[in-house]
Amino acid sequence: MDNGTRGELLGCLAEAIESVTNVHPTRVAVDGPPAAGKTMLADELAVVLRAQGREVIRAQIEDFLTPRSQRYRRGKHSAEGCYHDSFDFDALHRALLDPLGPGGNRAFRQAVYDKATDTALSEPVTTAAADAVLLFDGVFLMRPELIDRWDLRIFVSAAFEQTLDRARTRDLAVYGSVTEVERRFHSRYRPSQQFYFDTVRPTDHADIIVHNDEPQQPAWEARPR
Repeated sequence: MDNGTRGELLGCLAEAIESVTNVHPTRVAVDGPPAAGKTMLADELAVVLRAQGREVIRAQIEDFLTPRSQRYRRGKHSAEGCYHDSFDFDALHRALLDPLGPGGNRAFRQAVYDKATDTALSEPVTTAAADAVLLFDGVFLMRPELIDRWDLRIFVSAAFEQTLDRARTRDLAVYGSVTEVERRFHSRYRPSQQFYFDTVRPTDHADIIVHNDEPQQPAWEARPR
């Protein structure tokens, strides 16, 4: 395991991406539990890659949610619903992952759903450069529906109490109270993550695991690819 500064971690991740040789864009998964720091890491990595001259496509699983009526059909606090009903994998494959993959035409859309309005998006189609990098962050990215779509797999880890503490601040405006944030985490998010770990074992599939309990002093380990 390596320990270092945030900049050293970002440099390591950029080197890992650079080492992937494809004739199509490199699709990078940034997986991990809620509030582990996936989005921040992907955003920072995008800055580094763009400074190196790479075209970067930033996208998130939140832009491929199912409509609210389907997402919460088992209830807003259902862990089963969180895992099984939340995401439109067919749309994700069709709009983004397959066009950027082997045999794809590189004509993609990076979002199909607007969570704020609970409506479908009709974004224009964009064509990626052959050496572009997709940085895609979200939960459950190593599950069977997605595992073979990634060219590099990063898993961001943090202790549950650490992620809950971050969520108390991050999600307060969304859920209205710290009590509701904690209820969602304990009833919906934590059990669904436990199911994911028990059935999929995502860290077994990761090329790089980032231990992000202390973001400015991270630790990471790379697995042989």
